[in-house]
Amino acid sequence: MVVPNASHSAIPTLADLGWTAREQALFGSLAERGLFPGRVSRVDREFPLVATEAGAVRAEPAVHLVKTRGVGSRAVVGDWVALSHPEGHDLAIIEAILPRATAFARKDPAETTVEQVLIANVDVVFVVQSLSGRGLNVRRLERELVLAWESGATPIVILSKADVAEDVDYQRNLASESAPNVEIIVESAVTGLGLDEIRDRIGVGVTAALLGGSGVGKSTLVNRLMGTDAQETRAVRESDDKGRHTTVAREMVLLPGGGVLIDTPGMRGIALWDASDGIASAFPDVDVLAEKCRFRDCTHVSEPGCAVTAAVESGTLPLRRLESYRFLQAELVALAHRQDKKAWAAKEQVSKDISKSAKRFFKDNPGKKSR
Repeated sequence: MVVPNASHSAIPTLADLGWTAREQALFGSLAERGLFPGRVSRVDREFPLVATEAGAVRAEPAVHLVKTRGVGSRAVVGDWVALSHPEGHDLAIIEAILPRATAFARKDPAETTVEQVLIANVDVVFVVQSLSGRGLNVRRLERELVLAWESGATPIVILSKADVAEDVDYQRNLASESAPNVEIIVESAVTGLGLDEIRDRIGVGVTAALLGGSGVGKSTLVNRLMGTDAQETRAVRESDDKGRHTTVAREMVLLPGGGVLIDTPGMRGIALWDASDGIASAFPDVDVLAEKCRFRDCTHVSEPGCAVTAAVESGTLPLRRLESYRFLQAELVALAHRQDKKAWAAKEQVSKDISKSAKRFFKDNPGKKSR
């Protein structure tokens, strides 16, 4: 975990880490068992680094968490955990993970139907888009906002590198159209534009996270907010304005004056996972119109009495917004279909295993007959 001014002597308190009355109440019974609290600040090769009032400790999950193998059994950055430290044991033991207030999740890029939680207990998600080079990537912005809304945190859009951007006003208006009901901050780490606004959104006790692709300026922004070169930065390629992964792991940073910021590596894969509410929040313009459609299951393609397509025809809803909405909804439908097929395959395998066991039993016990 990075602390202000890179001081290794200052040990943060639980309050510095974002501990509130909610966590205090949840931890009551765990404290009675002699466990002590901490917050996961980084995870390296499945071994979390946990910040505690006694300092940072490296930890490993308890056996019962490993055996569970569920999404909520693996600690991620931002999680509050209950620890034990048995005598003679090199690592602390994560005995429990407190229920998450919010969780930022996506479909695991390595799996077809598995959820991957990236960070937890975040109050604000800064969705960062660079205005340099090719400028705003609207489709990616909308997708990132869906995930941000679905997490339960409050999204805020940061349009970075304004000092080298062309037609900032146009790109800001385009972002406003793509992000209804979302605050937009135009930022430049070079000139300092927008930095005070961003800092004001990360008050004492607030946990914020940076989300965005490689090269959009997340690490540079962290350095400006910290007032030091806490994070390594690299230049983007001039040929395609693509960045290289400078931040290699999600990590908590304590800001001067209070507040917690989680820096994240640039993500190429941001496939949706159970994001129906997130889509509704990211597309309130479409969602409101959909309530006026003649049919409740309207797909907004060719049905008569569709208020959404009518709005597109009248020019009150951009066609691009509807196309993006359709694409994201189709992605959720495809995911649900794969999940259903996987569930049926698992059920059929269980039936086959039972049948094989029964046949083996009667073969080994010829005197017994099934009834």
